[in-house]
Amino acid sequence: MKTTTTLLLGDRFEEALVYATRLHAFQLRKGTNIPYISHLLSVAALVLEDGGDEDEAIAGLLHDAIEDAGGDRTRQEIRQKFGEKVARIVEACTDSDVIPKPPWRERKERYIEQFRASNTEMRRVSLADKLHNARSILADRYRLGDEIWSRFKGGKEQTLWFYRSVIQAAKTAGDCRFLAEELERVVEQLEQGDRREF
Repeated sequence: MKTTTTLLLGDRFEEALVYATRLHAFQLRKGTNIPYISHLLSVAALVLEDGGDEDEAIAGLLHDAIEDAGGDRTRQEIRQKFGEKVARIVEACTDSDVIPKPPWRERKERYIEQFRASNTEMRRVSLADKLHNARSILADRYRLGDEIWSRFKGGKEQTLWFYRSVIQAAKTAGDCRFLAEELERVVEQLEQGDRREF
């Protein structure tokens, strides 16, 4: 009889969930009334479903914490509470930790370079984040049509360029294939014509 090992999430994951909920307590998803924690839970779930371990799932919960909830102070708290591996993954997922943020295109180009230089664990969390974001855009596009793109600094063209660049970098790396392929399927739907085609 074959035995399998089941990943159990322990006290650290529970602590990270509470910590993330508190850090993002007053944030909503862009252009919606959806609590931001829904995105973080979705990213952690995608990470786990792709075979990520507890550290990666914790990083999924915290991937926006440095950028959106405290900068360097939060970076140090994450390192202290959850360890170096989690802190490194979250750092790799951070678009910018300064205010005001650098120009959009500059930040995205730097992010793509970080993604290329990352390891599998970091790419897994990043792809889970991008996949959930793209799915959310697609769901809102069904309802709102192309006006959805006005929520994004890069607009439709630049946002899709960014997703395509991440997909290409993921294909080159050759890992996290399910997440990369699923992201590509969603982006292909976003690239389709106007609302009438849905």
